[in-house]
Amino acid sequence: MHFKTQLIHSGAGPDRETGALNTPIYLSSTFGYGSAETGRARFGGEQEGYIYSRMANPTVSALERQLASLEGADEALVLASGMAGVSSVFYALASAGDEVAVIDPVYGGTAAFLQQTLSRAGIKVRRYRDDGHLLADLDPATRLVLFEPLTNPDLKVNDHRKIKAAADRVGAITVCDNTFLSPYLFKPLTAGIDIVLHSGTKYLSGHGDIIAGVVAGRRELMQPIRTLGLKHLGAAIGPQEAYLLQRGLRTLALRMDAHLAGAARVAEFLTAHPRVHRVLYPGLHGHPGHSVLAESIGAFGAMISIELNGGFDTASRFLDKLALFTQAVSLGDLESLACHPASTTHAAMDADSRANAGVTDDLVRLSIGVEDPADLIADLQQALDSL
Repeated sequence: MHFKTQLIHSGAGPDRETGALNTPIYLSSTFGYGSAETGRARFGGEQEGYIYSRMANPTVSALERQLASLEGADEALVLASGMAGVSSVFYALASAGDEVAVIDPVYGGTAAFLQQTLSRAGIKVRRYRDDGHLLADLDPATRLVLFEPLTNPDLKVNDHRKIKAAADRVGAITVCDNTFLSPYLFKPLTAGIDIVLHSGTKYLSGHGDIIAGVVAGRRELMQPIRTLGLKHLGAAIGPQEAYLLQRGLRTLALRMDAHLAGAARVAEFLTAHPRVHRVLYPGLHGHPGHSVLAESIGAFGAMISIELNGGFDTASRFLDKLALFTQAVSLGDLESLACHPASTTHAAMDADSRANAGVTDDLVRLSIGVEDPADLIADLQQALDSL
């Protein structure tokens, strides 16, 4: 099936008991298993079936089947947040003495986890400035390589082909945070990447009403992640949130088409405005990663970052003038959002780390929603003209 058809028909179908077209919400913490022998078999992993919603729930399972199909994965796991996905992957697959490679910058929460929490488990984190640096200098001791195809928030492009080549050379596991692109635009697993991560809060859900994380990959890698994430860390998602995420997924393609079209028009406007020092959007031909994305993925996402000379003072005056763009973190909602990453999403990083990652006080990040682009442009125009 084509992707748009998969969004509607994969992993679902009418409920066997009632014929309901929408997956029922199974609001039950525990499940009866009928006999002591069945209980022994289910707890021992010898028999499939539900026992306790921290480990598995029918509503969540339906969503996981759909996501596995969409990603081209053996198995998908849905967790309580994107950060639950990040922590489960790294604690499950890396041990004390291992080394983890990360290409800067990454989401601020991920960066803080790697630097402040993972290192306490005796796992060394080595940072690389770009995919070329990784390809040339990846340490042979590396166990996992984490990257974002579009980095957050400076929208630098990382070529997954170079990253896979470097990781294959040392036998490392590749982990792609694909939140900015979604499986509609890019399926890392079909390109040879081992594990894909998402903040399901963002484009996958698309409505700004839940927190969720998604991990997908090969079964032998997913099983320890599932065991750690659900049984040991207890990061299970609730059935209500799982239902809402499955509902959001059904319109992913429709929403992404609107996001992409709007972002292209907004970026074109911003490049022509004299108050904007620099526009960071890979859909522009002058962007250093444009040709890589055009060739390997064929889409550029709907995130735009701009630099306004004048630091936080100028950025805050611009943001406070916006009317249609809501000042908020997160991204991928129907509504357009704007934030100042250095003082919000990446505030937990120290100043030197932010500077090395390109997260300056001049930088403003825009998540382009599905509003009419003409209205978004008018809002940006009046805010910029006020500076």
